[in-house]
Amino acid sequence: MDLRTHKTRRSIINAFLQLRSKKPVEKISVKELSALAEINKATFYLHFHDIYDLSETLERDVVRSCMNGIQHPEDVFRDTRRFIKEMSDSLAANEQLIKLLFEGSRSSNFVTLFSEELTAVIRTAYPDYVPDMEQNMMMTYLICGGYYTYMRFCDQGIRPVMQLIEKLSDSIVKLYE
Repeated sequence: MDLRTHKTRRSIINAFLQLRSKKPVEKISVKELSALAEINKATFYLHFHDIYDLSETLERDVVRSCMNGIQHPEDVFRDTRRFIKEMSDSLAANEQLIKLLFEGSRSSNFVTLFSEELTAVIRTAYPDYVPDMEQNMMMTYLICGGYYTYMRFCDQGIRPVMQLIEKLSDSIVKLYE
């Protein structure tokens, strides 16, 4: 990607994040975003299909960033304690973007995207591995339960919330050892 294209894309993203901090995705128009980014609407459409495409692109980027913060996500079943700790640290590192992008009508997207990304990583590392129903249920419970607990109580401070999630997750994992 050339420098001019990169700068334009960055300008679109920055304008979107600025608008997103003030209003839900449904209320952001391409016209408003283009004016803030100081581009014309046609330029926006060279980069994204619509506002939802832009939002989904950024959502996927932050989920990948969270996943990149986990050293060995494919070991979610073998070393669940370490996985939960690394996931907690990764969520904390991406806290502001997560809160911004996955607010309101977009709140359930994080769990879906994170689960998809984690499943893809596991399948890449272990192509023949097929988790049993119990492992799928445990992973779903840990991810969904941890995320919804985080979103509900994150205003109490990320570290204390994540420490409790780690403690609860560790207790659940011990039941199956």
